[in-house]
Amino acid sequence: MKIALFGYGKMGKEIEKIALERGHEIVLKIKENQEYDVSKADIGIDFSVPNAALNNIVSCFKNNVPVISGTTGWLDDLDKALTVCKENKGSFIYASNFSVGVNLFFELNKTLAKIMNTHKEYSLDIEEIHHTKKLDAPSGTAISLAEEIIKNSFKNNWELIENTVKEDINSVPILAKRILDTPGTHKVSYRSEIDTIEIKHIANNRKGFALGAIIAAEWLIKKNGIYTMKDVLNIG
Repeated sequence: MKIALFGYGKMGKEIEKIALERGHEIVLKIKENQEYDVSKADIGIDFSVPNAALNNIVSCFKNNVPVISGTTGWLDDLDKALTVCKENKGSFIYASNFSVGVNLFFELNKTLAKIMNTHKEYSLDIEEIHHTKKLDAPSGTAISLAEEIIKNSFKNNWELIENTVKEDINSVPILAKRILDTPGTHKVSYRSEIDTIEIKHIANNRKGFALGAIIAAEWLIKKNGIYTMKDVLNIG
């Protein structure tokens, strides 16, 4: 594949490394506010910044270039991107997290939420830890976890909190921590007076995120439509 890489920070460089190892070519490395011709690429992989993501994605769709997007913090514009994708008969995968392990973790979270929904004696919270340069809080992954819990329980919203004492029994509280040079940890905890049930995913490095994005790109390249990592991994 000839890849247009939007965003060339730590994640972008890891994606480039894995792409080259798997025999692909990086034909564009796009930084913010840089002009480019995306038509030379077979696929675009966007790990840029929130205020650039929509323009990058729309540019790809208008040039018949499929898109993999892992940028978070721009989802207020997601419906616009989906509309342009459909209008141009494009191909698109957005994921808050492309790690294979995290997507398996999403399925565990979904199953556990269904089981715990009848056990009201347990309180619930989500904790996420990321590096200090992460722009958004809570993380897109934490929001995805919360939204899946909401779909499969009596909870009706999520809220960002500063400690594990939650204000609203009907909400999913998310505690966001920022620690220097931490790739990412997500933990879902159900707590009662008697015991605590937890599931946790710890990223040891960024390789899993980057590899998942490349796997998704390889899967999407000859398809048309809007998909998720569940489609890529054939889970759920």
